[in-house]
Amino acid sequence: MDVLSDAIVAVRTGRPHSIRHELFAPWGMHFPSGEGAGFHVVLRGSCWLIPAEGPPIALKAGDVALVGGELAHGIADSPTSRLVEFQLGDSDTPYREIRHEGSGPSTVILCGAYLLDRTRIHPVLSELPPVVHLPAYSGRHPSVHAVVELLADELDRPQPGMDAIVPSLLDTLLLYIVRAWLDERSHDESTAGWIAALSDPAITSALSAIHHDVTHPWTVEELGQRAGLSRAAFARRFTTLIGQPPLAYLTWWRMITAARLLRESDVPLRVVARQAGYSSEIAFAAAFKREHGVSPGRYRRPSSKDVAAGHQSSDPAEDDRFVVADDRAWSLLIERS
Repeated sequence: MDVLSDAIVAVRTGRPHSIRHELFAPWGMHFPSGEGAGFHVVLRGSCWLIPAEGPPIALKAGDVALVGGELAHGIADSPTSRLVEFQLGDSDTPYREIRHEGSGPSTVILCGAYLLDRTRIHPVLSELPPVVHLPAYSGRHPSVHAVVELLADELDRPQPGMDAIVPSLLDTLLLYIVRAWLDERSHDESTAGWIAALSDPAITSALSAIHHDVTHPWTVEELGQRAGLSRAAFARRFTTLIGQPPLAYLTWWRMITAARLLRESDVPLRVVARQAGYSSEIAFAAAFKREHGVSPGRYRRPSSKDVAAGHQSSDPAEDDRFVVADDRAWSLLIERS
């Protein structure tokens, strides 16, 4: 898998939730901050996105906006309209429709949220601005607007299979939004960090190698060969763009991979360790606790009841006391080798 796909797969949890609103002016909705990322797709008419900080943004038919979960914001027919707190309700349905009665001009907008685990956020996604606005009129990013048209058609004319198609289109939309933003930023000569890294063929080759085979015992020299650079030149370039040395990034990504496996599957810890590139459960448990602050077993089943009761698992990789002790022992072994 490529870096962007891996980054989104690692952070995503569950399916996107969405509501198709048919609204008649005057109207306004307020969305509080949260853990995920909100999105608004204008299917018909126009409206305004009103961030908690910064000026209002005009949205027209075909426009797409992705809003970071930490940013409270509103949408309304006018920047001066009163905003009513939006209540999602208790429905588990990933898609539903709401009609707001009124007498003014109508707007049809698809609002929703992608559920994200911020503990597994990849740096490339951390660089996204609070609001990513992709206007339809620009003519750029035809793939984004093709998905918007497919969504509009699916929602206007519901047919069998809609419950599977709409979440899939929303997942596709997220990838296209992030890809479009990366593409726009890559043309800026002042761009640095991950945006520059993903436009650098040498660093991209090394990153692709790591993400393609996280279990391989990569060395800086071997990754440098993939990048077509000397060991020293590669290490300097990678560290400058990525913000950490190559092997530190490799270990971090292995721990993110392991965290996703622990939360989303029930495979044994020895399998998780192997898929994270560790032949030893003990070494894996020590590395995991250094990164996440808890043992793999506690991360998978963080039961406050068990912690309060002082329960200890028969699996040593799930025992905090064992992992702490082993962490010291493992460090000594590394120093002696």
